[in-house]
Amino acid sequence: MIDYELKRSKRKTISIEIAKKCKVLVKAPYLLPKRTIDKFVTEHTDWIEKHIEIQKERNNNAPPELTEKETKELKKKAREYIVPKVNEFAEIMGLEYGDIKITSAKTRYGSCNTRTHNLCFSFRLIQKPLPLVDYVIVHELAHIVHPNHSKAFYNYIEQFMPDYKDRIKQLKKTERESL
Repeated sequence: MIDYELKRSKRKTISIEIAKKCKVLVKAPYLLPKRTIDKFVTEHTDWIEKHIEIQKERNNNAPPELTEKETKELKKKAREYIVPKVNEFAEIMGLEYGDIKITSAKTRYGSCNTRTHNLCFSFRLIQKPLPLVDYVIVHELAHIVHPNHSKAFYNYIEQFMPDYKDRIKQLKKTERESL
């Protein structure tokens, strides 16, 4: 039997997740019997073992943690590039936004609060090629008009960045290469 951490919640299904430290997390409904959860985990042993190996490989290939000095420099570089670019694209797109924050987010490069129109960008974004940074900026600004990822949202982006699909592919490629 695989050792796992169980998290119960108001959900209807069971899910298995392999955390960064190769820990197995199982999420299950409050009232589901433990024996049913154990059986589910046993039935998915091959999947779990395969994904633990994938996570170990990712961990081995992960770039080293940044020092405080490196982080500070990247945040400064991000602010110096992103803020003027947001202004430039907002003007082109005819949009007004709230505040701009440079964050330390690890799992997303940008976000837009659709109520306040505040924009957040991870300092890590500045490590990508600048045309990809520009795409993320336009993407987040587009959420001011379209707070979703509908066809209309991407049609809107295309008006200002006709090659946006290529930039998305490049961004995904840089992600795979960094895993």
